[in-house]
Amino acid sequence: MPANRPPLKELYPNITRVPHHVGIVMDGNGRWARARGLPRIAGHKAGTENIRRVLRAATDFGIKVLTVYAFSTENWARPEDEVRGLMRLLAQRIRRETKDLHAEGVCIRHSGRLEGIAPSLARQIQDAVALTCNNQRIIFNVAFNYGGRAEIVDAVRHIMRDGHPQEAVTEELISQYLYTGGLPDADLIIRTGGEYRLSNFLIWQAAYAEYYATPSFWPDFNEAELATALEAYSLRERRFGRVAPSETVA
Repeated sequence: MPANRPPLKELYPNITRVPHHVGIVMDGNGRWARARGLPRIAGHKAGTENIRRVLRAATDFGIKVLTVYAFSTENWARPEDEVRGLMRLLAQRIRRETKDLHAEGVCIRHSGRLEGIAPSLARQIQDAVALTCNNQRIIFNVAFNYGGRAEIVDAVRHIMRDGHPQEAVTEELISQYLYTGGLPDADLIIRTGGEYRLSNFLIWQAAYAEYYATPSFWPDFNEAELATALEAYSLRERRFGRVAPSETVA
């Protein structure tokens, strides 16, 4: 944020509560490109460029964990040229951004499988995670080659591999074995592009999350859009399955 700019709390006074962990389904890159007569990969390029802007805004708002849905296990079924382009864009972003993100105190994490990813790209991901692992300003968790069901399957396999007895399997234990082990559950899930579905994203961690959908395509999602989502979150009453105090009979 520029030094002469007022704090975001002053710019957006209706944000009275900031979620600790926000997840974003970054949808609409292809439709953004099509509306401009551009190839789909141009939309993905614009989308990857927008991640840094939104990450910076999330940091300024005080969000502590930002998880973005970058590439799902189902996305491998897309046309080969599109998949290759996405892999190339990710590799470019890691090369260009990692050192700067490290200098800004960003801790990069990866949620997903490394199997099936080109070895050179897998090493880039691992190196970025290792370089930034001790940073504490914000955790930037990239769900890449990620699927919520695959995550749970992998967690169960690892629990069995480690020999935990049946009676030791609890929700807490499963949470520890998820890709997001050690991170708090999601408080708010944002989906761009006007769709209303989870698409296999954080299906365990978002059990009690609040949801917010916007028709804006991901490349157009900016600080003001994020602020609107946070304002909506501030108005929600999170019950976690309990009755609201106002509804409790005296």
